[in-house]
Amino acid sequence: MASERRRRMRMTAMATTLIGTTVASGLAAPAHASAPALRRADTGAAITAQKRIDARTFDATVRSPALRMSVKMRVITPKGWSRKSKKRWPVLYAYHGGNDNYLSWTRSTAIEKLAARYNALVVMPEGGVNGSYTDWYNYGKGGTPKWETFHTKEVVQLMERNYRAGTARAAMGLSSGGQGAITYAARHRGLFRYAASYSGIVHLTKPGIPAILMAEGLIFNPGQDPFRIWGNPDKHPRNWQRHDPYVLAKNLRGTGIYLSAGTTGNPGKLDPPFVGWEFVKARLVGGISEAVAGATTVSLAARLRQLKIPVTTHIYKDGWHQWGYWILEMNRSWPLLMKSIGAKRVS
Repeated sequence: MASERRRRMRMTAMATTLIGTTVASGLAAPAHASAPALRRADTGAAITAQKRIDARTFDATVRSPALRMSVKMRVITPKGWSRKSKKRWPVLYAYHGGNDNYLSWTRSTAIEKLAARYNALVVMPEGGVNGSYTDWYNYGKGGTPKWETFHTKEVVQLMERNYRAGTARAAMGLSSGGQGAITYAARHRGLFRYAASYSGIVHLTKPGIPAILMAEGLIFNPGQDPFRIWGNPDKHPRNWQRHDPYVLAKNLRGTGIYLSAGTTGNPGKLDPPFVGWEFVKARLVGGISEAVAGATTVSLAARLRQLKIPVTTHIYKDGWHQWGYWILEMNRSWPLLMKSIGAKRVS
């Protein structure tokens, strides 16, 4: 009986391994065909696991030297996509906000329905609870985490080397992810054809903004040293400037830009009717956050126009820092993003 039980356990383990292998290779090809070997990024970053979510969506686990840890990204594939194809697809990179993760877009929006209308890949990589879309300064010592390296090198190379992503790229993001999309476009000219920010901090060195960001870091991430991210704004102003889309605005020439945010900090038509203390808390978090993002958005838009760099804006007054408005902006800007990368409508 004991030997029979061990034999069954071995058979079960073998079946589980085979099923896992079939799922992974099935991301790219029919079960009877072998999938191309997974290739690494230049840094050594590697795909270590793949999990099918549905017929068009899968998650990939990335072992990242830039982060010194493994994180995930979610990928929505277009109709007819295959890892074995000789064809390449245009790609949209979507960055989430702070205190969230790579699941946020599929959890909080109908991004899958939007994606299904076009023949483009949509990639939603992890950005950390408070990664801030930068390689952390760490008081001039550098080192991990290197979120910018992860997103602009590791993720891009892994997608292009393994999942048939092309070089026609666009990026969008909300809140800190919006800051990331615009900052990456400015710091890596030609990486994206279009970049969209929904309620992002896009004038990093605007008077008062560094202090607000440092305070938010202390409030929402207790125990974390906020000066590790870009440095002390008084002692390390050059590093802040090197990551400020406003300072780098000239680098955005030739890249399509979409900027949106609310400006008043007052509740809008999509905000819950909070009363009493709940209203105070919502106003402090959602209201102030949106007003700050709005001020930096207005500032960058004015700078781009001063430089005669085309920019599409939707600056609204009332409305808090929340998904209701970001969904509207995603829908509003999606055709512009798709057009920029040559993605064709399929439905």
